[in-house]
Amino acid sequence: MSSLAIISLKPIRVWLTPPGPNAWKVVVVLKELGVPYEIKAFKFDDVKKKPFIDINPNGRVPGTYILPVRGYDLNKTLTYDGVKEKHHLNQWLQFQMSGQGPYYGAAGWFNILHHEKLPSAIERYNNQLKRVLGVLDGWLEGKQWLVGDKMTYADLAFLPWNDRIDGIILCAPEEKFDGLPNVQAWHERMAARPSWKKSMDRYPGWSHEGAGVGGRDGKARAL
Repeated sequence: MSSLAIISLKPIRVWLTPPGPNAWKVVVVLKELGVPYEIKAFKFDDVKKKPFIDINPNGRVPGTYILPVRGYDLNKTLTYDGVKEKHHLNQWLQFQMSGQGPYYGAAGWFNILHHEKLPSAIERYNNQLKRVLGVLDGWLEGKQWLVGDKMTYADLAFLPWNDRIDGIILCAPEEKFDGLPNVQAWHERMAARPSWKKSMDRYPGWSHEGAGVGGRDGKARAL
């Protein structure tokens, strides 16, 4: 079955806990590509329970049944065909998953959620967050995008976590990219895109209290 036929069958269901950043990278890529989807929002307390663990036994969001992005990107809007470019896309995506996500998450945990303040842990993970940003800022010197001359799914993968930095390390929003002009400009280019604005408009505050899709009733809504 062709990817066009798959896309036309029904919207892709994306299971997510709205306050968490990880799932939104899937949402914004689907939005950029015009692939129909629906959000099934639920509480973080339920990620280790059925029916979600039938979708992802590890109990982590997002949960969805989806092809690799190139299966939907028929016009190569967010991908490349070249071997070198595909390797670099995978390289940056792996850095996002192994570097940005875990370190930002740990920084958020020790800054906000841990039952006691551990200055050494807070310092370590805040510094690791800044190190990841430094790697990105250095690479983006003289460039607009991570790979080639266009925005790709690798760029968008970093967007949701970077959007939340001020809430993670408890700084003023205007200070979160201090000393990182390349990252700031890169982030602002993506955050200004209609795909991101529409995703966030439908879920203001990334919380169940928002007036967007999938509120406390937990119903899926097509987008």
